[in-house]
Amino acid sequence: MAGSRCSSRARLMAFLALFVTLFSTGCSVAQVPLLMWSSDGLPPLATPAAGHITSKDQLTAYLTSAFASGPHTVLLFLQDKLSKDDFTVFGGVFGNKQDSAFQNLEAALQSSSSSVMLPALEWSDSSAVPALLQEKMGVSPLLVDADTLSHLSINTSASNLLLINLPYCTGLDKSCKKVLLDNDDIIGKVLSIMKDKNVLYTAIYTGLQPSRVISETSMSTQPAGRSLLQAVVPDVKPPIMFNVSGNPCIMLWAQNLSISLSEGSVWIDLAAQTPSMTGSICNSSNSLLVLSYESGYILRFAMTRRFYPVSGRHWFTLDSVQLQANGQTASYKGSHNIYAPAEYSFHCQSVTSFRDTLLVPNKDDATPWRLNFIDFQIQGFGLANGTDFSYASDCAGFFTPGIWMGLVTGLLLLLIFVYGLHMIMQLNTMDRFDDPKGPSISVPQSD
Repeated sequence: MAGSRCSSRARLMAFLALFVTLFSTGCSVAQVPLLMWSSDGLPPLATPAAGHITSKDQLTAYLTSAFASGPHTVLLFLQDKLSKDDFTVFGGVFGNKQDSAFQNLEAALQSSSSSVMLPALEWSDSSAVPALLQEKMGVSPLLVDADTLSHLSINTSASNLLLINLPYCTGLDKSCKKVLLDNDDIIGKVLSIMKDKNVLYTAIYTGLQPSRVISETSMSTQPAGRSLLQAVVPDVKPPIMFNVSGNPCIMLWAQNLSISLSEGSVWIDLAAQTPSMTGSICNSSNSLLVLSYESGYILRFAMTRRFYPVSGRHWFTLDSVQLQANGQTASYKGSHNIYAPAEYSFHCQSVTSFRDTLLVPNKDDATPWRLNFIDFQIQGFGLANGTDFSYASDCAGFFTPGIWMGLVTGLLLLLIFVYGLHMIMQLNTMDRFDDPKGPSISVPQSD
């Protein structure tokens, strides 16, 4: 029982993490989230990678395995609009759990025997999911509400597809959170009725269409997304992508690609400009990304993929960064901290040539140029099967200076406490006391 609770809590934690931090992607494909849980058990499904968009074919294949044999009772909670951002904004993840608009939903996921979370399901039209369920189950959906369901006799010997429509906020009468709270109450009532009827069921919660569309402009020719370690932000620009034969080969994204001639001079942000990638190359072992800007600046990122027998896997490193400006060339070597598994991307909040030593200036290079890359992410290998960054290997170590300071201070205080306790335990009391006010002791003498 304890193990079941722990696994349920782990699934809930994974659900919160999936919808809050790991899926801040910009993509031209409309998406809706889909949550699926069951009181009877579901086939296992691997957790989608960060930024992955589940296609309709993948969902079809999973539903085929889920409803392959025997009759099933499916509760389809179909909301007018739904996006993964609704869980971030109204889920109360960053505050008190009592503020969440999805308390009954989260409780159902936590208590279910198995659940599946698809944060980004490819959306085509409003009838896609109901039509797919109707095809796989062989029955037409029956529109019900909580009151109707309480008086409905459910034949468990045949498949049942029960459709519960849920509204979404229009901005006219109720706030979005109030509407979602009411919807969550409906979900709780329906699940409670199914429990009272002692009917095993599979529940699905999704939307007729997305409630929010993220970064759908300026991406018609090169649809791409990004998966960075940050919260959802509006108007995220697409990453820089170099393709070979129509397949993505190198991807780079940065909030700022700033360069400065010397300390105190004006910073120039190249990320605000659109570069040409003429001269870029990539293969299975080497990648070179060349960014040529109309202002005359050229940035080159050289990466290498190698196999390390000690770890038994391939790793890639950012070997060098080169800047050409005003007829001068500044070269910087990537330190030993700029690396990641070959199938991952590399991410760092700050990459500079003057503060964190991630980019080490060439000793033979006397140019005073300085580089400052903010929220920097790059991947030079393993992009053939997708247009999103792979899982990011971050440059931030676990033991930061603050953690080390806390550990050392705590150890010092512990030593002082142990020494004081040892001194107290060594104190001894006298085995005899003299009373100067009492009578003196006389010893009679005999002749």
